[in-house]
Amino acid sequence: MDVLATNDWRRRRAVPTVDAEPDLVVEDADSGFCGAVVGFEFGAVVLEDRHGKRRNFPLEPAAFLLDGQPVTLVRPAPVVHQQQRNITSSGSIAVAGLAARVARRSRIWVEGIHDAALVERIWGHDLRVEGVVVEPLDGIDELSAAVAEFRPGPVARLGVLVDHLVPNSKESRIVGNIRSPYVLITGHPYVDVWQAVKPAAVGIREWPAVPIGENWKDGVCARLGVSEPADMWRRILASVSSYKDVETPLINAVERLIDFVTEPDEDV
Repeated sequence: MDVLATNDWRRRRAVPTVDAEPDLVVEDADSGFCGAVVGFEFGAVVLEDRHGKRRNFPLEPAAFLLDGQPVTLVRPAPVVHQQQRNITSSGSIAVAGLAARVARRSRIWVEGIHDAALVERIWGHDLRVEGVVVEPLDGIDELSAAVAEFRPGPVARLGVLVDHLVPNSKESRIVGNIRSPYVLITGHPYVDVWQAVKPAAVGIREWPAVPIGENWKDGVCARLGVSEPADMWRRILASVSSYKDVETPLINAVERLIDFVTEPDEDV
């Protein structure tokens, strides 16, 4: 026998490297001690056998047997826990430990309390981060006078969300009379903000068609078998948990308003 070839057989074979994860059962190749990994001390792995006896073993190459096969144990790399990003109802990243900002002078107006409640349900976190107050109007028939009284300017921008803002409508004519670089009016094509909620979210196939001249909310309730509009509204609002439950035109309209009233020069 060639005495020059008597190196340890474990060092002459390529052996796999295995992370010494907790509870991994291995055998020390030299002593035959078999146990589960329970920790590390002074750079050595601590094994505990089935009787509760513990021994420390250096993490040397090919020093252990796993299922009868030689392995090199290594200490696992520390796990880096990435902070989970909480997503708000609007799809933005939530600000942890939020303290609501002092309200800006800028405002967002919506046509009624239902519009305000829906905007709060989806964009409430974003609005508090930015210090933007949403105020409901009682319709927009007197919008021109209200805007004049508000006196919009560089430090008091005004955003207005309008229902049923389509060409040649009453709403479009009212909006057309307001011209100010510090006022942005956006809208959606739906008769009422109820209709901006996706039917599937509410649990219906589609919003009922209501003839022109008939009160839309009353007509919807009658066709869906709901006795009171207040009951239907509670059902609608409860069905909305995020931006995914409303139609894209509403999302785009509100996002534009928030961007507008929070322009950097607003605080100049």
